[in-house]
Amino acid sequence: MQKVIKIRTDRRNGLYDITEELTAIVRESGVRTGIASVYARGSTAGIMIQENWDLSVQNDVVTLLSKLVPSGIWEHDRQDNNGDAHLKSGLVGASESIPVVDGRPGLSTWQNIFFCEFDGPRNTREIVVTVIGDK
Repeated sequence: MQKVIKIRTDRRNGLYDITEELTAIVRESGVRTGIASVYARGSTAGIMIQENWDLSVQNDVVTLLSKLVPSGIWEHDRQDNNGDAHLKSGLVGASESIPVVDGRPGLSTWQNIFFCEFDGPRNTREIVVTVIGDK
């Protein structure tokens, strides 16, 4: 089964929790044991598994990436001023594979799935979820 999650982002850099949407898609698929692939469309975004207990970890991720990859100093900035977004996307990665266990994403208590925006805000971002496995 394959579905597309569409979200709107409201800032240049941010993490957006898509765990509920992923869980609903896995449940709808009927797969009991398998894999859910979560893939961010676009070369300036990513997918990350991270804690969602409070905003501090998400804020720390954005701060770390901003320090590692500052904006405004890259060759690509001469074209569309988002060189840092492409580099952050490459570091984080465009996808994650999550095991499906007993019909649910096999995440631990503190793990959630985040869409990582590095070139926002955007009216529409797309995340492709593909669920494969046994029913």
